[in-house]
Amino acid sequence: MEESTKNFIHAFIDEDLAPGGRSEGKRIHTRFPPEPNGYLHIGHCYALNIDFGTAEKYGGLCNLRMDDTNPAKEDEEFVDAIKEDIHWLGYDWDDRFYYGSDYFPKTYELAVGLIMKGLAYVCELTPEEFKTMRGDVGVPATSPYRERPAPESLDLFERMKNGEFPEGAMTLRAKIDLASGNFNMRDPVLYRIRYIEHHRQGTEWCIFPMYDFAHPIQDALEGITHSLCSLEYEDHRPLYDWVIANTDVPSRPRQIEFGRRSINYSVMSKRKLRRLVEEKYVDGWDDPRMPTLCGLRRRGYTPGSIRDFCDRIGVGKTSNSIEYALLEHCLREELNAHAPRAMVVLRPLKLVIENYPDGKTEHFAVENNPEDENSGTRDVSFSREIWIESDDFMLDPPKKYNRLSLGSEVRLKSAYIVKCTGYETDASGDITLVKAQYDPETRGGTTPDGRKVRGTIHWVDSLSAVDAEVRIYDNLFTDPDPDGPGKDFTELLNPMSLETLLGCKAEKALETAGAHDTFQFLRLGYFTVDSKDSKPGKPVFNRSVALKESAAKPRATAPAEPSQAGPDRM
Repeated sequence: MEESTKNFIHAFIDEDLAPGGRSEGKRIHTRFPPEPNGYLHIGHCYALNIDFGTAEKYGGLCNLRMDDTNPAKEDEEFVDAIKEDIHWLGYDWDDRFYYGSDYFPKTYELAVGLIMKGLAYVCELTPEEFKTMRGDVGVPATSPYRERPAPESLDLFERMKNGEFPEGAMTLRAKIDLASGNFNMRDPVLYRIRYIEHHRQGTEWCIFPMYDFAHPIQDALEGITHSLCSLEYEDHRPLYDWVIANTDVPSRPRQIEFGRRSINYSVMSKRKLRRLVEEKYVDGWDDPRMPTLCGLRRRGYTPGSIRDFCDRIGVGKTSNSIEYALLEHCLREELNAHAPRAMVVLRPLKLVIENYPDGKTEHFAVENNPEDENSGTRDVSFSREIWIESDDFMLDPPKKYNRLSLGSEVRLKSAYIVKCTGYETDASGDITLVKAQYDPETRGGTTPDGRKVRGTIHWVDSLSAVDAEVRIYDNLFTDPDPDGPGKDFTELLNPMSLETLLGCKAEKALETAGAHDTFQFLRLGYFTVDSKDSKPGKPVFNRSVALKESAAKPRATAPAEPSQAGPDRM
């Protein structure tokens, strides 16, 4: 992307910091306000990378604030998970951690102030009447309660707070402009009655502020200079500014909107992700197929690869869907440079080297990472019987097949050249064993006679092999846009999104690999020790990413259509 597109937020901030700007002489202060009703996903990561990253760029501060003004489905479990994810990405908020609900008393006080100024009133329209009287383009909204005297509204608002009216019977509305072309300004609701227990406040409150009212107040009370939010809040900015201008708050934040980012073959709505979890389509929020940060972490994604992904896709004013291949590319680049190598056979086939001394065992030094000259080597044992991949032997191979077939030679990685001399089958005709002869003069890669062997395959010694479970993941959905109009995402789930392989054969050293340890399995891809199911002596590996990139160049897809459903808060 062009530099101007990536940094338009920085350009605005530079304007504000310049002489005469609204932030001249101030320290840049941003905030990340997730709603604690689910786990963070890659879209949230993009937003928090902007919030924390912008503060980092300007030597400023970034607050972490739980947007818990809506009591439905909020839980401390999600609060703890959000903190863990942000710390894992490498960001911190020091002592600047807040809950939106902590501002309930002050928010109520400021709402009372609006009533006293004649800028808010208690409305008794039912939700159905509210919709009927909202008007249309060119047709103003109406409310028979708009001219209610301030003392009457003050009394009713206090009684709302005291729980004297049923849920939905009354709301507090701002008195702005019923004829505004921006429907968000047509006397929007500021408070509604909800009889529901709050995860922190309990039953102390039965009226709750709307996000559009609470959010600017919270920003102003915390001294936020720039409130960075996603594009669907652009039409809400006039209301944000109205609240700031008409309440007695100590500062004047500036709201700047950016386009959202999502990835294809995924859904980003927390409501839909929650449904995947609750209806058991996936194995929890941290299922490695999920776009959640905890799922990506369990799959083997690193903080560096995710931050690199966010940097590469840039910051723009339109909402884009990004190809998953770009995220994979960022991970592959990092792991290629840093992940130690290992030999693991996923679909094992026994290879017997008939002329190798029975009972003999020797060791070979194998490099840990050819990309890192300081990574050293490891000892790998070798004996008469080894495991190879079943597709590394074929009876009737196609042209340019450089692996084992009758009469052909291959090099066993870091060991010897072997020549296939025969095979055995079971009663069904399936190959169960391959026979070979080795050339003892070719130990460790030497070829005294100068002959060339085109194929090299990996292997695992049968005497020291460790049984492992390996999980091969693919896209969770068969459709690149499962969230598209008219689609039921649950009908687009990929039945092949997880393949579990049992009885895989791994190097002895992998027996004690710890949670989140990542390796390149030679010729196969990058794999990470599963953090939930792996046990000492019984390792479980998740494939993080395949070894090779897809043929398509990773790129952003066409801009997404704006949401018609209204803001889906972070």
